[in-house]
Amino acid sequence: MVDRKNTGRDGWIPTEKGEHLRGRRVRDTAPEIALRRALHGMGYRFRLHRRVAPRCTADVVLPRYGVAVFVDGCFWHGCPDHSPEEFRGPNASLWQQKIETNRERDRRNTAAATAAGWTVVRVWECEVRRDVDSAARRVAKATEHDRGRPLQSPGHTSTASARRSSDSRRGQ
Repeated sequence: MVDRKNTGRDGWIPTEKGEHLRGRRVRDTAPEIALRRALHGMGYRFRLHRRVAPRCTADVVLPRYGVAVFVDGCFWHGCPDHSPEEFRGPNASLWQQKIETNRERDRRNTAAATAAGWTVVRVWECEVRRDVDSAARRVAKATEHDRGRPLQSPGHTSTASARRSSDSRRGQ
């Protein structure tokens, strides 16, 4: 039976594992840092935790190439290889719901970033841990189709081109 006195407002029951998970990092995780180091070593320059669409922030953004990278944790984002098939314990149904909500948000964010003109690369935590260079090459491959692209992010116009078009309208 569930002790209602110890149940949180949102229905979660405090557990030792829950206390352990509370301190998990949201940004700058070990897989993110490893991928960034590999990309930097390949000569790529990037921005961190930048908004690429409304309510959508990518972990690593390569604005020059229009590439947004999301490093998804296996547990939190439901990796097909490493996410538990069945949750156990007092919060099992809440965990299943939480992971499914995260996966749905990932789908929405991918669609929103793509609609905003970004090439989206999603990398699993386990991919980075297994072979960071391979994961970095996958990101690099996404930059290849845009080698001739101007130095600006999708959805943004450069100041110089905006100024030129403004000047040309005044001269007419």
